[in-house]
Amino acid sequence: MLFLFRWLVRVFTGLAVLAAVVLLVGYWFLSRSAPDYDDTLTVDGVTGPVEIVRNTANVPHIFGETDEDVFFGLGFAHAQDRLWQMTLLRRTAQGRLSEIFGSRTARTDELLRRLDLYNLAADSVEVQDADTTAALRAYADGVNAWVSEVNAGALGRGAPEFWLFSPEIAPWTPADSLAIIKLLGLQLSAHVTEEVLRARVSLALDDDARLEDIMPEAPGNGIAALPSYASLVPGAEAVRHASLDTGPEPALSPLAPRGFGGASNAWAAAPDRAATGGTLLANDPHLGFTAPAIWYLARVELESGGVIGGTVPGMPIVLVGRSDRIGWGLTSSYADDQDVHIERLNPENSSEVLTPDGFKPMRTRTSIVRIKDAADLTLTLRWTENGPVLPGRHWDLGTITPPGHVASIAWTALSPVDTSMSAALALMKSGSVDEAIEVSEGFMAPSQNLTVVDGETIAMKVIGALPRRRDDHQSKGRLPTPGWIEANRWDGMLPYATNPEFVAPEGGILGNTNNKVIDRPFPMHMSYHWGDTQRVQRWRRLMQGREVHTRESFMEAQLDTVSYTARSLLPLVGAELWFSGEAAPEGTPERLRQRALELLASWNGEMNEHLPEPLIYAAWMRALQDRLINDDLGPLADEFTHVEPLFIERVFRDVGGAAAWCDVQQSAREETCPEMARLALDDALVWITERYGQGLESLRWGNAHEAVHEHPVLGTTPGLGWLVNIRQSTSGGDNTLLRGRTKGTMPDPFLNVHGAGYRGIYDFADPESSVFIISTGQSGHPLSRHYDDLSELWRRGEYIPMTLDPDLARAGATGVTVLLPEETEEDRAAEIE
Repeated sequence: MLFLFRWLVRVFTGLAVLAAVVLLVGYWFLSRSAPDYDDTLTVDGVTGPVEIVRNTANVPHIFGETDEDVFFGLGFAHAQDRLWQMTLLRRTAQGRLSEIFGSRTARTDELLRRLDLYNLAADSVEVQDADTTAALRAYADGVNAWVSEVNAGALGRGAPEFWLFSPEIAPWTPADSLAIIKLLGLQLSAHVTEEVLRARVSLALDDDARLEDIMPEAPGNGIAALPSYASLVPGAEAVRHASLDTGPEPALSPLAPRGFGGASNAWAAAPDRAATGGTLLANDPHLGFTAPAIWYLARVELESGGVIGGTVPGMPIVLVGRSDRIGWGLTSSYADDQDVHIERLNPENSSEVLTPDGFKPMRTRTSIVRIKDAADLTLTLRWTENGPVLPGRHWDLGTITPPGHVASIAWTALSPVDTSMSAALALMKSGSVDEAIEVSEGFMAPSQNLTVVDGETIAMKVIGALPRRRDDHQSKGRLPTPGWIEANRWDGMLPYATNPEFVAPEGGILGNTNNKVIDRPFPMHMSYHWGDTQRVQRWRRLMQGREVHTRESFMEAQLDTVSYTARSLLPLVGAELWFSGEAAPEGTPERLRQRALELLASWNGEMNEHLPEPLIYAAWMRALQDRLINDDLGPLADEFTHVEPLFIERVFRDVGGAAAWCDVQQSAREETCPEMARLALDDALVWITERYGQGLESLRWGNAHEAVHEHPVLGTTPGLGWLVNIRQSTSGGDNTLLRGRTKGTMPDPFLNVHGAGYRGIYDFADPESSVFIISTGQSGHPLSRHYDDLSELWRRGEYIPMTLDPDLARAGATGVTVLLPEETEEDRAAEIE
């Protein structure tokens, strides 16, 4: 027995030692790709020394003798910290994910090939101005210089992910950078999704008046009722009850689900509304959370001066930030820059579609998608005069496309002469509000609200191309329309001068929360679909509640968690429920309902992570909307994953007969809205108690509303998720200024998956007191201390300072990378002489 025990100890010890050795070797290999930030390297592509000075938060301050050298340094820094992220973005834009991930990304690749974003980006390289062309080439050289260092020094393939997937890295090119800005445009697009869903709901509802309830216009002067989709497209009734089984969500798809097509906050104060007498600007753009974040903080010292703020690895621009002369922020404008066209095929020749001038052939091209461990996928790409033709499995187009027809997409980003990059670079170098607005004319897509300040003035300008639609457009861009009818086609673009513009407003305050910014009659309108009708109400109150603002008051507004939506809906929905129930013994559903109502009755609408009321409220409104729409929409109700506040309000105020939603069509009796509210609260409480227990007072919103920063590739891999994902309890919600957009789908509908990955506040009375933060860390390397070192600051609502003082940057340096030019034959000859 003793002998057996000794051998078991030896075997166990041997296995433990072996496991330790394997872990140490694995750690050594993976850690090799973590860059040394304190180094001097000789590289090809710079004309003089380049300094990359990194502070304690790993924010690089880049200095060089020329702008090209500085952009070289930015490319080098991006590649050091985010090489995997950059190559993944590039592969997505190219439609080449399946080469390393296999069949699970084939649908994503197919979509990107059909949209042809990468080839359009390559064509656009030729139309950039000289400064941008030079910047793009220098940036690409910087990226490639780091890749050369990785290869020459055997630096762990450049990122840990390359040990699991193909380590081959093609040289970076200017087209790659232009493709990424188009890819961001795709992530921010929302109107195709909205058009298709509106058409599907139109077909599903028996009463067209109810369409404006569930998909209402933003408040303000509107338009007359639209025709039904069935009356627009011949044969649409044939797909009235069609369902499309597209399988699981395509992996790594850049398409945002409905409600996630971009959001953001930005506001500014003129000197007479600022306590310090200088302009103020706050901006927090919202995107889906990932680890690492899409944002990367950087400072570049250009010949025109220093610029610091948020960059996106892969592009040589500071997208949001400040110089010593101006500060600028971006929010999604929700301009209607997309249209879906239903194209009629020639019954005798399916390669032709009907046009106003008769049947014409579509442009076609073959493209081959290479798929790892599977047969290649050969695609026939087709374009009509309106845009690329997409199969029905994308955007659910098959549910609205009648037999004998196909769907095509018109979108401003599908341009081979896109000068958005040149405009963005010129914006960085602008010296005033007027100049910033002027140079932004070349920005095409995605359309944005540019909020910009200088030392004296504040302004907001909608930038990006806006389509010119004809007065007699059949759906005014709100529904898919027949592509062969001339009235439904775009007539070029509107002049940039007609884009909404607000300069030096009389009240001294302006801002945007993706709300409706202007109300002009069609076709000079901007959109009928907006990203916010709720946050703007809270913002207006906070801005008007002070005579003057400070950096700190702008911080408070960015971090505000009070839900105007909760404050307005709860009294309306619960009007007949508050304190009206009969006495009920403990442990009964009636008593649980009373306790929930008592908590909500004294709640101020603050979506605080430590409170139980936000969870009760959110679960109640979600259950209520489900009860209202499930019997009317059937399976289509699953598309409405988030509470629609205007819908709930219309129903409970019975606007235009909207209370009809409260009656269950399949039941013989007529249900009332108060009855639906009570039943929905019981539904919510059953779900809460099954998930969290009956102790309502001990509930925490933060347990349900965790921010999930997930690694796009490894995040769902068993055993690796704990290393690469970042999860945090957070406050806020769908409709608070501290916006934490919830997932919306079971089993965890309230996970926080979309919000402010970047926050910046700039005070031009004291620019060096400006601050910013991102949601994760600067490094994309999971073993780096900079992978998540900023995430806890972000969660707590804290910031780090933003300096353009070179001496301060160098004084606080934790590492300095010096890039020296390679010695040429002329240099060596000069040394000998």
